[in-house]
Amino acid sequence: MRQLLAIIMAVLVQFTPAASHASEDWSHLVAADDAREDLRALYSGLESAHFDLFVNRSREDYDALFEQTLATFNQPLSRLELWRSLQAFTAFGNVAHAKIDFPTDAYGEYRAQGGKAFPIYLKIDDGRAYISENYSASEAVSEGDEILAINDEPMRAWLDRTASYISADIPYIAHSLLESGFPMYLWLVTGERETFELRLRKSNSLIMSAQVAALSYDDLLARIEVAPDRFTLDYTSREARMLDGSVGYLRPGPFDNVENPEKLWDNSAMIEFVDAAFESFIASKASTLVLDLRNNPGGDNSFSDPIIAWVADEPFSFSSNFLVRSSNEAAASNQARLDAGPDATGSVSAMYAEAFSSAPRGQTFKFEIPIAQPRKGEQFGGSVYVLVNRNSYSNAVNTAAIFQDYGWGTIVGEPTADFATTYGAMESFTLPHTGFKVSFPKAHIIRPSGDTQPGGVQPDIFISSPIVATASDTVLERLLDTISGD
Repeated sequence: MRQLLAIIMAVLVQFTPAASHASEDWSHLVAADDAREDLRALYSGLESAHFDLFVNRSREDYDALFEQTLATFNQPLSRLELWRSLQAFTAFGNVAHAKIDFPTDAYGEYRAQGGKAFPIYLKIDDGRAYISENYSASEAVSEGDEILAINDEPMRAWLDRTASYISADIPYIAHSLLESGFPMYLWLVTGERETFELRLRKSNSLIMSAQVAALSYDDLLARIEVAPDRFTLDYTSREARMLDGSVGYLRPGPFDNVENPEKLWDNSAMIEFVDAAFESFIASKASTLVLDLRNNPGGDNSFSDPIIAWVADEPFSFSSNFLVRSSNEAAASNQARLDAGPDATGSVSAMYAEAFSSAPRGQTFKFEIPIAQPRKGEQFGGSVYVLVNRNSYSNAVNTAAIFQDYGWGTIVGEPTADFATTYGAMESFTLPHTGFKVSFPKAHIIRPSGDTQPGGVQPDIFISSPIVATASDTVLERLLDTISGD
């Protein structure tokens, strides 16, 4: 349960008197004229800066939504209400890396002040929602039940309504995010509710109704503390150890310096950890490596390349083609990063600045990604299995794609929700009245294989994550059985 607690604590930020303006900020009324100006700035900024705003939605559809949204701004509305409209407009394009971040401070303060929320977390499989973690007091509700409806509205409709505020290329991505965030997004749609009426399908196919009470944050924590132990993946943990037999297990954790956010892109400790891990594996005569990228949030390839370099037999890159759209917004965002301090990832931002200085606005250019090299000296020569799941994101997906496309590893688990060929390399611009930061993808990134079709990394060996977690890591256990031939 450590992961769920970490997610909750990340959302429920601690509020001090100095931060008390957050609630006033989100409830503050924005004039209709100002809301309309921010919508216009949002649309024009996305059209100018997004690599291809209309790749999934036609300009005609976006124009129609713009006019429809504009017409609703006929009276003052709160910043939270305006966020809902502007993020829904941004998410309409079905590109995960174009978004206005969720107002977690508004939800965090609501919960910190005793606000109640839905007491159930989901596992969503092919559009069907199952109860993965149940913290309600209802004896009629069991983990593993399928939720057919909430408050007499079909569950598929609730998934669509909540997912409309999530930027996602396909429903699988939105649903992966809803699994840990459904109570938060449900609050965004319904506001506070005391109870929820559920229609459930039990494991024996019996359909029944149940009522569950919403829980305060304190009550939720109390329920979590007494819940049965279950295996969870801590997304911040780094682990290297030998498993039974000759299998080395490496869970590298996020590809950033999460231990020291002030030096987020300092990879020196990561390199030391990775080198020590592989030296230990070789000393222990490991013939197989399991690289665990499940629930990995990603980060920068300067943290993942040192892992790959231990097995690579040729130079490598996470992209076979990296195309960038030149825009005033991308150039300004990149320059702000340079102005903030030294370029922590080397000379990449400086290279972007030089490219933007000569590339006509609105045109695309090929950006040369530095090629990584195999490690000099001793390397790991055994078999490699890379574990991924729907919650492997960003550079974790790129890392898995490198192992698969170069033939250096076998991918195991479930398809990644995030894409390997994708629109990414995010920058941002700010709306004039609300100050909302709008993130957008400036680049089209093609995976190493050259496959231009957008999509996640598909496993070579499919092992689904369980709907209800047990006390042990059943996915890893099944992989070890496969490795041993059992």
